[in-house]
Amino acid sequence: MSDILDNIKRRFNSGNVLIKFIFINIGLFIAIQALYVIATLFRLESLNPLQFLAVPSQMNTLLSRFWTPFTYMFVHAGFFHILFNMLWLYWFGNIFLSYFNGRTLGSLYVIGGLGGALLYIIAFNTIPYYLDLGHGVMIGASASVMAIVMAAAFYRKDATLNLFLFGRVKIIYIALIVFVIDFFSLSSESNPGGHVAHIGGAIVGYLFAMQYKKGKDFTLPISRFLDRIANLFKKRKYKGAHKVVYKKTETDYDYNYRKNQESKKIDAILDKLKQSGYNSLTSEEKRQLFDAGKK
Repeated sequence: MSDILDNIKRRFNSGNVLIKFIFINIGLFIAIQALYVIATLFRLESLNPLQFLAVPSQMNTLLSRFWTPFTYMFVHAGFFHILFNMLWLYWFGNIFLSYFNGRTLGSLYVIGGLGGALLYIIAFNTIPYYLDLGHGVMIGASASVMAIVMAAAFYRKDATLNLFLFGRVKIIYIALIVFVIDFFSLSSESNPGGHVAHIGGAIVGYLFAMQYKKGKDFTLPISRFLDRIANLFKKRKYKGAHKVVYKKTETDYDYNYRKNQESKKIDAILDKLKQSGYNSLTSEEKRQLFDAGKK
């Protein structure tokens, strides 16, 4: 048992932000399910962690549980709920990481979740149909995942995913189909709050992609916050060392801007290659293309 826990800990510590988020979701799911078993066995009906983790639509309850817009996006109700969310997060998260760094993914996950919670709260307090349904609570990472799906799809519309029976399909088509399904499910009685949150997360992802193409990254404040948390753990880890050497690191904005400019240069070279052939490239363009191929 200790070996299994050591392997999990090692995998978590060595994994990127995507892997860490998946581990956090799965870990919370297992812990909550274990609490449910204990509560059932000992008739402890009051032992319900969801009341402290799920985001409520009722404003008075929300004010007394102000942290829930952050916690709900890591909580799931059942096995298939977490299974499909984590599969989507893994697939599209890896596509997202091919264009952006881990901090941007983590920040967009949080902002997408907040966007989903915000639209859910607004909808269930203003739209007549949802007012008739009454207030409730919401959990799940779907809004966060939708933000990453839409961001990856609209940032690189030509990116593809290999689907069983369908072959290579552009992820922009997958994202749009899922969005349309959620939109037409807004009036259904089956998980209406979830569909509203999906739309909220999708809007955040789309806005991120469009703004990033203009050189604006609205995930930076959250990225800086995550950096501070990471630095706190690093300070604890290396506390007591005789000498600490600090190296100035590239900021998230500078990194993302540099990668975006490099990507544009390579795209321009590839367009020139398609139109005029390899011999039309300058020696510098050939070198840049060769270096990009090694990455």
